[in-house]
Amino acid sequence: MDLSKYSEEDLLLSAIKSEVDSIEVYSRLAGMVKNFFLKDRLNFLAAEEEKHRTFLESLFVKKMPEKEILLPERTPVPLPELKIVSEDILISDVLGKAMEAEMAAHDFYTKMADRFIDDPEIHRTLHYFASMEIGHFKLLEVEKQKALDFEQYDQVWPMMHAGP
Repeated sequence: MDLSKYSEEDLLLSAIKSEVDSIEVYSRLAGMVKNFFLKDRLNFLAAEEEKHRTFLESLFVKKMPEKEILLPERTPVPLPELKIVSEDILISDVLGKAMEAEMAAHDFYTKMADRFIDDPEIHRTLHYFASMEIGHFKLLEVEKQKALDFEQYDQVWPMMHAGP
């Protein structure tokens, strides 16, 4: 991912927009699922993304105090969008898209850190965010496999718990 053609403002607004979208999806998905453990993990991810958003907004204000944070409808930096388009979507599909978004976020924060090499604290924080995104990816990977197992189980044995 080459970020050299983007301004710091574009990078920060894209990062904030990505975090806001992720918070929305994880929170919405947590509200849709019945499994307590998955709900808890999704709420955890939403809270993690909220922390990232807060840091990025404070960084934006620090770097560009004269500018207002106005999130673009679409980010100029090509990051995968994480959206729930329908309530009928399989959870495993959403988790798969979330995994793609987390891996892209890892790559994005790794490259973005290079733009802030002159500020060691920001540089380290962005690298830390990148490593956290890998952790999110792995958490989602486990949950996606569980969802696939459950979806397949439900399809193979449709009346398993119906009784005689």
